[in-house]
Amino acid sequence: MTDWLLPFLCGLGASIISAWGVGGGTLLLLVMTLFLGVDQRTAQGINLLFFLPTAASALLCHIRNGYLDKPTLRNAVPPAVVFAALGAWAATAVDVAVLRKPFGVYLLLSGVSLLWPRKQ
Repeated sequence: MTDWLLPFLCGLGASIISAWGVGGGTLLLLVMTLFLGVDQRTAQGINLLFFLPTAASALLCHIRNGYLDKPTLRNAVPPAVVFAALGAWAATAVDVAVLRKPFGVYLLLSGVSLLWPRKQ
């Protein structure tokens, strides 16, 4: 009966943290793989589904407030689509054990960059 409670609370906590702009999706991914026993590929798919509504609402807010730089957007979208497709292919073609190592390094570097921000 309570098998859903921990995943629900993790998702709720991650969504609250995400609303603060902290990156709750990454935390949700870690909780799913380390504590809930979810396969990494499944967790990454859930993380993407978790991210889509957040990204859509942020995009709408940026458009409404005039914060969208259209020339940058035109230059960034084509390579982003190509690299997203390559990343999706790599995620399905490469063994999960191989994917975990670079992802772990990425998470460590992301955490370190949050602890020691660059000087402006």
